Amino acid sequence: MNVLLVYPEFPDTFWSYKHALKFIRKNAYTPPLGLLTLAPMLPEHWTPRLADLNVAPLKAVDLQWADIVFISGMVVQKNSAHQAIARCKEAGLPVVAGGPLFSSEPEAFGQVDHFVLDEAEETLPRFLADYEAGTPQPVYRAEKHPELAQTPIPDWDLVEMKKYSAMCIQYSRGCPYQCEFCNITTLFGHRPRIKSADQVVAELDSLYDHGWRSDVFFVDDNFIGHKKHLKTELLPALIRWRQEHPEVKFYTEVSINLSDDVQLLDMMVSAGFTTVFVGIETPDEAGLEEAHKQQNRHRDMVEDVKRLHRAGLQVQGGFIVGFDSDTPSIFQRQIDFIQNSGIVVAMVGLLQAPVGTKLYERMKQAGRLLGNISGDNADGSTNIVPAMGLDPLRKGYQFLMQTLYTPKEYYRRVKTFLRDYTPPWSTVSVRWPQIMAFLRSIYHLGIKGKERRQYWNLLGWTLIRCPRLFPVAITMTIYGHHFRKIAEMQLTP
Repeated sequence: MNVLLVYPEFPDTFWSYKHALKFIRKNAYTPPLGLLTLAPMLPEHWTPRLADLNVAPLKAVDLQWADIVFISGMVVQKNSAHQAIARCKEAGLPVVAGGPLFSSEPEAFGQVDHFVLDEAEETLPRFLADYEAGTPQPVYRAEKHPELAQTPIPDWDLVEMKKYSAMCIQYSRGCPYQCEFCNITTLFGHRPRIKSADQVVAELDSLYDHGWRSDVFFVDDNFIGHKKHLKTELLPALIRWRQEHPEVKFYTEVSINLSDDVQLLDMMVSAGFTTVFVGIETPDEAGLEEAHKQQNRHRDMVEDVKRLHRAGLQVQGGFIVGFDSDTPSIFQRQIDFIQNSGIVVAMVGLLQAPVGTKLYERMKQAGRLLGNISGDNADGSTNIVPAMGLDPLRKGYQFLMQTLYTPKEYYRRVKTFLRDYTPPWSTVSVRWPQIMAFLRSIYHLGIKGKERRQYWNLLGWTLIRCPRLFPVAITMTIYGHHFRKIAEMQLTP
């Protein structure tokens, strides 16, 4: 049985990094971890093959080879998923779908033959048993959230690693918080379920044995959800592992209260973490209360961010406008917060209500729901009727984005970050791809780019003020090129 694992293409979005990846000659940011983890769960007589449409188009030869197709993806990949499913059905192949997109909106995909939803550890074995017996059902759903001890090591043999900027692994699922707009707990529950330290190290060893020597993204929605295990088991194991593999660096997602725990913060830096994404959402206390974002309330979040920067962690931030409590002043307040904190990578979007969230139900009951979300957190769209009014919200958002990603404000923010950032020496390294990316940045940004003056000013300033951070500064200039392209694309009428 030949099974084709199809991963739909991401559109050109904030997190796709498509315009930045060109500088390092990569096709995609990370491979599809879900499909790679599912592959070892298949029967031994099934032969999997990966078709990541972010790396190459869906090929006729792959469809001819396949006996069945498994497809997975996130909401933002919806359009590509529809196109891929249509091609598979034209080829006469049965299609099995799972993952966040299909778990949230199964009714939108009438051509799918079988939905294996929720977490594969629970639902895939039942489907496989039925399929082999000739009695597969249309829909399989989980009755509980599985423990992760049974989760296998991803099948890295399916991946052409040189096509990707980073690899990824997962340590935990679930989040202890109850943010109203977030669907993570709907998908994975409130109780963080974790892999053992031995499991995580085995996955890292597998990546290393397959030749990977660069960044690894821990895809956890909140890496610090189980602090006790982190401190006593996982981080000590990662610290030991990196003593023999110092070239590998990590990044992940955390909540802002990491800044309160000096021990945990120091251990993460010692373990090789260099970057964390933090859902800050808004500097407005009323907005945080409305969103049930309790972990962000009653604190100086600018200082929290700077504390993380000084400890050696670059903070990437998520921000939202469009809460019912927002007034027209929120747009400038968001700009001021982002600029003063030095969060270079600032993803700002309109409030959206994913299916299954408390916000979705509240908006539905209030008659303020406008359908489902686009899945793109920074495309200026929303599926709710905002209290502020849609036109003022969109105009304010356009002003916010145009301001944040103009060369003047962006490069000023990079300097603010570099003034605070004090990473360990071991986390700032230069390799041949980085050298080539620098040379390409000279041509595209320093000669052809609209930001020529700011580009050369930053390079000179960095060489004088903090020369060992010069590789970081170059990376930020390339990121800025991508973000400006996205901002211009999204804000063009």
